[in-house]
Order: sequence, then structure tokens, then C-alpha cells
Amino acid sequence: MEAYRLTRKEGAPGIDGVTAEDYEANARSLNIELQAAAPPWERGRSAAGASHRRRRTSGRRLLLVLRMGRRRWIWQAATNRMPMAQAWVRVTKRAIHHEVRMRSKRQCKTGAIRLRTTATRTIKRHALNRTVNRQSSGAILAELKHRLSEIYDLTAAGSVLTWDEATYMPKGGTVARGRQSSLLRRLAHERFVDPALGRLIDRLEPGADKLPADDASLIRIVRRDYERAIRVPAEYVARANAHGSASYNAWIWARPANDFAAMIPFLEKTLDLRREYASFFAPYDHIADPMIDDADEGMTTATIQRLFAELRRELIPMVRAICDQPPADDGCLRRSFGEEAQLGFGLSVATQMGYDLERGRLDQTHHPFCTKFAAGDVRITTRVRENHIGDALFSTLHEAGHAMYEQGVNAAYEGTPLGSGVSLGVHESQSRLWENVVARSRPFWEHYYPALQRTFAHQLGSVPVGIFYRAINKVEPSLIRTDADEVTYNLHIMLRFELELKLLEGRLRVKDLPEAWRAGMQAYLGVTPPNDRDGCLQDVHWYFGSIGGGFKSYTIGFQSYAIGNVLSAQFFAAAVKAHPDISSEIASGARRIRTSCPQP
Repeated sequence: MEAYRLTRKEGAPGIDGVTAEDYEANARSLNIELQAAAPPWERGRSAAGASHRRRRTSGRRLLLVLRMGRRRWIWQAATNRMPMAQAWVRVTKRAIHHEVRMRSKRQCKTGAIRLRTTATRTIKRHALNRTVNRQSSGAILAELKHRLSEIYDLTAAGSVLTWDEATYMPKGGTVARGRQSSLLRRLAHERFVDPALGRLIDRLEPGADKLPADDASLIRIVRRDYERAIRVPAEYVARANAHGSASYNAWIWARPANDFAAMIPFLEKTLDLRREYASFFAPYDHIADPMIDDADEGMTTATIQRLFAELRRELIPMVRAICDQPPADDGCLRRSFGEEAQLGFGLSVATQMGYDLERGRLDQTHHPFCTKFAAGDVRITTRVRENHIGDALFSTLHEAGHAMYEQGVNAAYEGTPLGSGVSLGVHESQSRLWENVVARSRPFWEHYYPALQRTFAHQLGSVPVGIFYRAINKVEPSLIRTDADEVTYNLHIMLRFELELKLLEGRLRVKDLPEAWRAGMQAYLGVTPPNDRDGCLQDVHWYFGSIGGGFKSYTIGFQSYAIGNVLSAQFFAAAVKAHPDISSEIASGARRIRTSCPQP
């Protein structure tokens, strides 16, 4: 203190604005505070006991050093020499080093290191909290969106790898692709469950009602997704994604070979992983509830079962009544149609409906899907059978329905959970609406059939539009879900849903799945598949690591298809009620029905 006094003229302030007299008064006040805070056995001890007390009082001496050093910290920040938090960390580091040097030589080196490390972390955390506390809600929201954007980009990068795996990747890339995909999914998950992101949500929630509606919705949805995600370990995410990739690549070869035995180990592991996933959300009413809620929030096994019971009660008599009538002739669909011509016509119709090729593309795959990498990159895939024109055509329009839904999302939502579909059921409503409600309607083909006849003059030139219309709407029990008509389609879904529940509950063993499938097909549709290729191996979902489905498994649950069917009919009925001329405008080609994304 004497040295401090010598550097000041009487009553003159130093560079920190403090006179020697003020400094002495402040130091005396601090010493009184420290004495008052000390335990009784420490108060008034003589200097002779200082060495003995050094270790016990080190924390209080550190506090004194930090408080005195705080003057320089404030001065550095006020003169804009460095950010306040950075100045605080620098000063406190110096204080810590000073305290460590003053420790007794008898103290072990590791103790000094431990003090330094612990104190540094604590001070950094407090400095960060002071900075965050001073942030406005706008700055906090901007930080949240920045973090979400990085997570979105990691997820999109993983989707690019998945798209390539299903379209162009050579067989030799299987092992590496599984490793790469699981790494990206794990990194995205780790960033999303970062406690720092949770603290941002905590700070925004109290004032969310004062923010614009879009931002308030974002906070609500991010909170919902965050609370779900923190229950799932990052290690599980990596394991599940790596397994899904390996299982998918095994299925690609097992299905054409009709080799269900090769898929048994993969399916058993998938089942174990899905049960493990459900355990993260225990307690639940049914083991499938967490997966169903992931896909369609608020839905449960019980609600799906009630929905299916109502549909079953109406559909089965309807199917029997229709099948008692003479069947429609669909021979015109089963002629030879060139692959390139099919792809070209399907893509032409999709673009006329509204699919933007400046922001998308079409490729072939084993099982059609739509994927989104960004607002400006939404891709669709299809598959072609040269002996049936309906396969590629309606698969393309189905996936285009998904893509138009995503392309219709407000670009301002990109990089956040608001930048995608509300739920898988709603998503399916858009694809099923375009594929079935619109593209199988008579007005639609009154406009497009002449172009189809010109494309396939030899095959369809002499086939009237009425015959073609009846052929594409033929109702009959079929083996393949994706080929099923609108009346029998939901029966396919019910069978798969029931088998999933039995597998998850442990009432059905994986090795017994083919037999259970054949029995269910006979009970629901009156047909029995002659092999596993057209039986339990036909759908990719279970073999991509998804039993029960859900957003985070990146594969839709079968129940969402049925929900989408119901919603598609309701949406179109509401649209026609509001605009009665829609059908006639479709027939004239004068109207493009635009889908827009319902926001959370």
C-alpha cells in the first residue's frame, strides 16, 4: 500500500481514477469483510500462525486479489481495449498464478494445478454468464438460430450421404458410408443436446409471448425437440445409424434373392435397438408410443388402434362388395413401356403440377423416397418397371407431393425445425393427395391423357381415356403395398402395424415373421404371397433400422401412411368446398393446386 501511495501525489487520482486515500480505505474495508467472513478460529490469529493458515485462507486471499484486479478489468473494458469477458478472464488468470506462487512449498504440484484449472473454468463460466445475462432477447434468439443452423447443416450432410447410398454409391462403399453417416448423426445430436443450447431456450421462454408468432413457435418446437433429444445418448444415435446403413445394404441384395434368412440377424438387432430407444422414454402406456409420438405428436398406440378399428369395420365389407363385381380391365397398363419415356413423362407431369426442377431432381432407386438438403435442393427418386406404367408414374407423383410440400415452406425458416413438415402424417397427406386424390381423378386425365398417348402411341394410342381411368383405379387385393388401390391400401398398413406391435412386445419372433405375414395377408386381403420377396421383404422400412418409425429414424412409420390417407381426403374436401371449380380447372389445365406447409 505504501508503494501505491508513493506513485500518487496527495489527493491525485491514478490512471484507474482512484486516489491513494480511496485505495487505502477500500483495502481496509475488504480486510474487514474477509475477517467477518472467516470462521471464529481464524479471526485475530497472530502473524506467527500465518504459515499454518495459508492453505485454509488461500481461497479468501484469491478473492482479495481478484477484487483488486477488478479495477484493471473494468478499465480495460471501458476503454475498449478488449471485450469485458476477455478482460475479466485475463486479469483473473494473473491473480490465480499469483496465488499459486504464494502457496507453501510443501503443497504438492498437482494441488496447484488443480486449483488453477478449477478456478479458471469457474471464472470463465461466470464471465460467460455475465455476458449472456446482458444480451438482449434478439441476440439470444440469433445465437439460438445460429446453433440450429449448424445442426441443420450437419443433418443435411448426412442426408446427402444417405441419398447417394440409395442411388449411386458402389457396393464397396458400404462399410465406410455407415461409419460416415453415423459420425454426422452423432455430431448433430451432440450439438443439439448441448446444455448451452438448453440455457438459450431457458432465457427465451419467459418472454416468448412478446416475440413474433414465428419466433414463439420456434422456441416452443425447439423446447419440445430438445426435451426429447436429451433423453437419447449420442452413442446410441451413432450405433443405430451405423446399423441402419448396414442393414439397408444387406436388404438390397437379400430381397431380389428372396433370402429372408440373411436378414434375420439384422432385424433382430433393429428390434433390440428400437426397444432400447423406447426405454429412454419410460414410463409409457405401450412400447411403441415413443416412436409413434415422434412421427405424429400426440398420437399413441391406443389412438391408432381405435382409428384402424373404425377403418377396418368399413373397409372390409367395401372390399368384398367391390370384388364381387366384374373386375376392371387393366391390361393396357401392363404392356412394354420404355424406361426413359416413363421417366420423362412422369417428371413432366410433376413439374407441371408445381415441382421446381431449379430446386430439385429425379433419380432412380430401389425404394422411392424424397429428401431435402436445403430449401433450394429437394430431391425425389422413383423406380421403373417396363411392363407396368403405373409403378414409375405414381411413385414419381407421390414423391413430388412430398417435395412440393417442402418447397412450399417459407425460406425464412430454413435451418430451423420450422423449415420442414409438421408431422409425418401431414407429410404423407400431401404425397397421397397428389398421387391418388388428384392424379387418379378423371379431370386430371382428361387433361394429361392426350400427352401420355403421344408419348406411348403404340401402347395407348387406341385406348380410350375411360378405359385407362378405370384401369388405374382398379380395386383388387394385391401382394405389394405400393401397388395397392385406395380401397385396400389401408389394410396393408394395418397388417404391418399389428406385426410391429407383436415384434416390439415380444409376442412374435423375427424368424416367425414370414409365416405371420402370410397368415395376415390371407386374413386381411384373401391373398398369400408365394415368396418372401413379395411378402415380408418388400418394404425397406424395417430393414433401414425402423420398426415403429419416427422422425429421428429417418424412415416413416407405417401408421403415418394411413393417417395421411385420411387427412388427404379431408384437405381436398375442404379445398373443393372453398373453391368449387377446382375439378373443372384441373381438367382444363388452367390451375396448379399449390400446397403450402402448415406451420407448427
